[in-house]
Amino acid sequence: MLTGLRGRLEAADRRNLIRVMPAKGAEMSTSATADVLVIGGGVIGLSIAWRAAQRGLRVAVADPEPGGGASHAAAGMITPISEAAYAEKELFRLGRESQRRYPAFAAELAGLTGKPTGYRQAGTLQVAYDADDLAILGEYQALQESFGVTVRRLTARECRQAEPMLSPAVRGGLLAADDASVDPRLLTRALVAAAVLAGVDIIRQPAAEIRTAGGGHGTAHDGTAHDGPAGHGTAHDGPAGHGTAHDGPAGHGTAHDGKAHDGKAHDGTAHDGPASHGTERDRAVSDSRVAGALLGDGTRILAPWVVLAAGWNSATIAGLPPGVAPPVRPVKGQILRLRSGTGGPGTSGPDGMPGLLARSVRGIVHGSAVYLVPRDSGELVIGATQEELGADTRVTAGGVWELLRDARTIVPGITELELAEAVAGLRPGTPDNAPVLGPSPLPGLVLATGHFRAGVLLAPVTADVIAEYLATRRLPDLAAAFTPRRFDRSAGSAGAAAAPGRSGRSQPRAAGRNPASEGAPR
Repeated sequence: MLTGLRGRLEAADRRNLIRVMPAKGAEMSTSATADVLVIGGGVIGLSIAWRAAQRGLRVAVADPEPGGGASHAAAGMITPISEAAYAEKELFRLGRESQRRYPAFAAELAGLTGKPTGYRQAGTLQVAYDADDLAILGEYQALQESFGVTVRRLTARECRQAEPMLSPAVRGGLLAADDASVDPRLLTRALVAAAVLAGVDIIRQPAAEIRTAGGGHGTAHDGTAHDGPAGHGTAHDGPAGHGTAHDGPAGHGTAHDGKAHDGKAHDGTAHDGPASHGTERDRAVSDSRVAGALLGDGTRILAPWVVLAAGWNSATIAGLPPGVAPPVRPVKGQILRLRSGTGGPGTSGPDGMPGLLARSVRGIVHGSAVYLVPRDSGELVIGATQEELGADTRVTAGGVWELLRDARTIVPGITELELAEAVAGLRPGTPDNAPVLGPSPLPGLVLATGHFRAGVLLAPVTADVIAEYLATRRLPDLAAAFTPRRFDRSAGSAGAAAAPGRSGRSQPRAAGRNPASEGAPR
């Protein structure tokens, strides 16, 4: 297989790759064009790329390690009911809808690629260790029922009938039968395969800088030709030299139905028309539009639409005008993987079920939360801490000890398993713990980040929402509560992130592990 520049030129038909003649003394560089560039190849970015390509768009994904990062560390719980928290009803509804779409999403992936996703719908059993924990579980039940969800209350005996390996000390539980799980490592492999089959170009390079083009100056900020006002239905001949009208996803500024556009997005927020923004920040970006990105190896990807789905790194990529970067921060989560020390990952437990447990178990132990997620392979995932320590991915003895201590308290048999892996991932947290979805103040830049602990859960619905917007210029009502504009209406905006060392989540006290809390880097 050819590599380097020659290999790229061999792929010109697929990537529309061209050579850009440099100025005297400069190095040769390469460029590629696409309708949509997705920055970030985790479960969110890959899902969006796949769905957008299915709609006929030419899509490229830039990520040095597709399927890595938080997606690689994640436990993969699909548990909107068990994850429900106070003041997050809209987020619960979004998660519930994504959960509803998951069976078809996983089945389509497996059918197209022949690769497994590890999807299994066996429910989640929430259990309480002592009387105080049982009272907290009652708070969970009241909250879930306030959202219109009925969960089944189980006695201690019924809990152990459902999961025989639970400790006899467990006092009771709640069964959420609709909950499911997936193996994120298998899922991302299937997503890469499906995306490639759909024509997506996976570029294993980081995005070093987002490039913009002047509104009417005809020149991109990187010096490449960019005809007209950045895609408002005019010819876009750029470096590729096609000279034909290039309206990409729904016309780049013309109304999708051919009628006059009033400058308003479907969700009621200001759209990307130059006159539609009233704030100083909006005026600063109104004369610019996304033109693509510069990658780590010097390759320029020219694209009128860029989807920023780089997790917590979404706020760190160069080239964004002030006020445009999403308010995301890294939230550390340590997570463990156990397996049988004798039979290996394929070992099955009692009654032919894999490992110690038949379903995901979430425990409350002296006010701290822990979860255990079984895999069909026999692997058992235990998580997770929640630590406001910046971009710290060290696995610590204290974090491992806390997780094993609490997991052993409710499932004593884990002490016989091999500790196969201990990792730390970085979740993308936002001031309100909800994702940021939809068009940004910079025309052409679409945000799909900030999913915090729910990246795997929200992948199907996020992909559908963003692909719909790219194809039609209309954001589905389901995402109206999660647009970037909500931070303009909140005090402190990006500065409202949780203080270091504390969880920013408001929910029953069982949700907080001190100093870390439940929730995988999902």
